[in-house]
Amino acid sequence: MTKATMNQKIRIGTRGSQLALWQANETRRRLTAAGYDPEIVTVKTTGDKRHDVSLATIGGKGLFIKELEEALERGEIDVAVHSLKDVPSIIPDHFVLSGFLERADPRDAWVHVDGKSIAEMPAGAVIGTSAPRRRAQLMQLFPHLRIEDIRGNVDTRINKAREGQYAGIILASAGLTRLGRAGEITSWFSVSEMLPAAGQGIVALECLASNEWVQEAARAIAHEPSGVAARAERGVLQKFGERLDCYSAVAVHCSADDGGTLTIGAFMSDYEGTRAIRASRSGSDAAEVTNAVYDELVAQGAEELLCATRKM
Repeated sequence: MTKATMNQKIRIGTRGSQLALWQANETRRRLTAAGYDPEIVTVKTTGDKRHDVSLATIGGKGLFIKELEEALERGEIDVAVHSLKDVPSIIPDHFVLSGFLERADPRDAWVHVDGKSIAEMPAGAVIGTSAPRRRAQLMQLFPHLRIEDIRGNVDTRINKAREGQYAGIILASAGLTRLGRAGEITSWFSVSEMLPAAGQGIVALECLASNEWVQEAARAIAHEPSGVAARAERGVLQKFGERLDCYSAVAVHCSADDGGTLTIGAFMSDYEGTRAIRASRSGSDAAEVTNAVYDELVAQGAEELLCATRKM
């Protein structure tokens, strides 16, 4: 890379939420430390403007991504910064996820304003979450609770709980920690209790496939172990092609031990959590483990589950 290219400004596109801005600022900090000249460009998305309706009804989390991708296509930004769990498993060929920042705690967190555990919640207590895979797993763990959709940023959601609209809420531990709100966490769900979304806790850098110098910049600040997990988790989802959507209750998580052995766990369910399947495989070759997990899911009826969900 030439010095002239290093000095070329890199425009980082981001949504305007607190968490999105944290991610963009962390990306800028890392790029600056690597010798680049980055600046942040805030893009207002439809998903940020519409808190009055369910996210699924206006296009799901992919809506946040789509409008940043459009800014990439128009040449208004050079790289888009995303929470990887929000990125659809299949993106158009002219885009590429060229780097992943180091993963934060991937677990889900239980937030109760008075510090009570979720096990203490009485029958019919209203629990707020926006994710179908959380809803399905909660229905299996605590079938006596009422699970309802919740929208808004972290502050909005916590305020709704404080106002008594919800007995408690489920949020990603990574987001709370990055915003300095870890003190709000009452407890954490283990990965075995509540399998995280694919990519949860990982920041992804997306750019045009034709923009090689920005790809090189993204790779310069990437965390490869997080990249291995990201590609493996998304790899399981990608096996299902375009059949997954914002209503799909699916979770995938990849971990690695000190010896390099990967373990990929996956969960799929119908929306209400009345029928669920789980798969787990370990090995040293990410592609082989990914394929094995997919095959196990299919053997347990994943295709039928997806068909049932899409008929909702």
